[in-house]
Amino acid sequence: MHSTLRMMALFLALTAIFVAIGYVLGAVFFGDWILGSLVFLVFAALINFISYFFSDKIVLWSYRAKPASKAEQPRLYNIVNKVCLKGDLPMPRIAIIPTQTPNAFATGRNKNNAVVAATQGIMSLLTDDELEGVIAHEMAHVKDRDILLMSVAATIAGAISFAARMAFFGSLGGSRKGNGNGLIMLLVLITAPIAALLLRLAISRSREYKADKEGALMIQRPLALARALEKLEEGNRRRPMTRGSPSSSSLFIVNPFTGGTFVTMFMTHPPIAKRVKRLEDLAEKTGYIG
Repeated sequence: MHSTLRMMALFLALTAIFVAIGYVLGAVFFGDWILGSLVFLVFAALINFISYFFSDKIVLWSYRAKPASKAEQPRLYNIVNKVCLKGDLPMPRIAIIPTQTPNAFATGRNKNNAVVAATQGIMSLLTDDELEGVIAHEMAHVKDRDILLMSVAATIAGAISFAARMAFFGSLGGSRKGNGNGLIMLLVLITAPIAALLLRLAISRSREYKADKEGALMIQRPLALARALEKLEEGNRRRPMTRGSPSSSSLFIVNPFTGGTFVTMFMTHPPIAKRVKRLEDLAEKTGYIG
């Protein structure tokens, strides 16, 4: 029920933002705010439909993720299968992202059609135990039904950013009203943080903490995940992602777009040091020291 309510809120917020953009564009450039609002209302409905049914495919495509079979990726397949057996979850499809940035994410509409995507970089960086911790974190998101919300949120934020850019470039061409450019610029300035805020509200830091905890308990090795997070933070700092959009950063186990972008200011992920500390405390509390 909570996941459904969050999804509905996300769709309603998207619709409201797009209608507001259409209102301003219609009034400034065409002298008809009703037409602009209606056009962007249709646009919002289309984006809602696409993001709900195709957000996972869009995300995988944006990172050039390629499906991988057991024969092609036996190590990854076996680790994912091992985690699924421990978590009593169906085996997801697996995919490889062709980048040396070490990271991973899960996407899909539900646990029966989930996809776990890992980068080439994470495969070479982590040990089997550490990689198992990362996969367990992602499968915890699958188990908690976070993956659809995360994928939709990424698609929606990208759509809002696109609309904001379109409004900005439209303002450069002039308007029928003297203050049109100022209004458009103001709109651009507020839509970017709104897109990031939607992500922050939809994919809260608490869900990352929860996935860390549930994943660690699933494999009974909190410290393996803690070590993986530390390695991933350093690896992504040294080699941040160059493909894809910061609007999809919440999908990954750690932020792959480290450094400087406006979206990262909203910190969709908790600080790694705090996540590691919680895992260390969990290890001490449970006696799981692996």
